[in-house]
Amino acid sequence: MLNQKIKINQNDALIIIDVQNDFCPNGALAVPNGDQIIEPINKTIPLFKHIILSQDWHPKDHKSFASNHKDKNPFQTLSMPYGEQILWPDHCIIGTSGAKFHPALNVNLAQCVIRKGYNREIDSYSTFFENDKISPTGLAGYLRENNIKRIFLVGLAFEYCVGFSAIDGAKLGFEVYLLMDAIGCFRNHDFNNMDNLLTKLNVVTTGTDKLFET
Repeated sequence: MLNQKIKINQNDALIIIDVQNDFCPNGALAVPNGDQIIEPINKTIPLFKHIILSQDWHPKDHKSFASNHKDKNPFQTLSMPYGEQILWPDHCIIGTSGAKFHPALNVNLAQCVIRKGYNREIDSYSTFFENDKISPTGLAGYLRENNIKRIFLVGLAFEYCVGFSAIDGAKLGFEVYLLMDAIGCFRNHDFNNMDNLLTKLNVVTTGTDKLFET
């Protein structure tokens, strides 16, 4: 964990990942205490010129939903053309309240919303690529057009969408920072695996209290 202060500048971007009703308490795929990250996120937003939101955005017949496979239950795995897929409870279905951003999240200063997971054939954890690791979301191009060098990630959840976004961001050449007090975790068996992967890629972990404005 990095303890030194970090000065935020115009080449930095805050990426707020999947802070949606279905990932918060009482949601279909709730991250424990997922709503508790909203306050530190909201306090951090004014420090940044560039703010991007990502939004899980699934059709109801999405193939990552266990309900769309006979004799399958949530959290079982299934082989897909792009690899092993965890089957999820139905969540963040297009047009439902569960897919909306949490009402306490300040979305007014965001310049861009990246929607992912809308292709029924393939899931998308990362905000950069679908799970085939080939199909881009457009985020990398947006960041480069705006001369972004460093990205600061917050949101839900560490083991999946936040973690895979960090991996892809690092591989694409961005400096990646995780603001851990503003990231929710399932703390399941995938936590340590993700933590180890991020360490190998030199992804920096720190807190929102370490940031200050130029």
